[in-house]
Parts: sequence; C-alpha cells; structure tokens
Amino acid sequence: MININSGMDNKTEVVICLGSSCFARGNKATLKVIEKYLKDNNLHDKVFFHGGHCFGRCTEGPIIKIDDTIHTSVTEVSIVEILNSKFKKI
Repeated sequence: MININSGMDNKTEVVICLGSSCFARGNKATLKVIEKYLKDNNLHDKVFFHGGHCFGRCTEGPIIKIDDTIHTSVTEVSIVEILNSKFKKI
C-alpha cells in the first residue's frame, strides 16, 4: 500500500479553496500571494501547499485552511498577516 501522505508528516498543511465561489471572490490572487510568500521565506520544504474544494462555507469565502484552522473572508492582505502569525514566531 502506498502512503500518499509520506513526507508530509512534519509539514504544515496549507489548503486553498479552488471552488468556483472562493476562486471568483479572490483566491485566484491569494494563490499567487501564498506562492510568493512561501518562496520569499524559503518555506517550500516546511509547507504542503495544495488546492482543495468546498469546505462547505462558501458564503464565508474565500477560504484558506492551515492545518486544522479554517480562515474565512481571506484577502491578499490578510493572508500575509495569517501566514506571518503562523510562520514568523518571535
């Protein structure tokens, strides 16, 4: 049996909703911001970033899930604040 999660065990999971509602409301732009953030902060080895569909909260979108926490009404500005609070522990 193949473990599709192998290599993800120690990584932070970041899931961006790519459903049509979230994508149209701003996750298209947020996707680019997250990719740039991960690159600029050298986090690709520490983060499993991927798309998903429908967290069942479309009216609260755009939605991003980081590990077990769902963030709603995410914008290009707020995603940077969310990522900073997760990855820039001082």
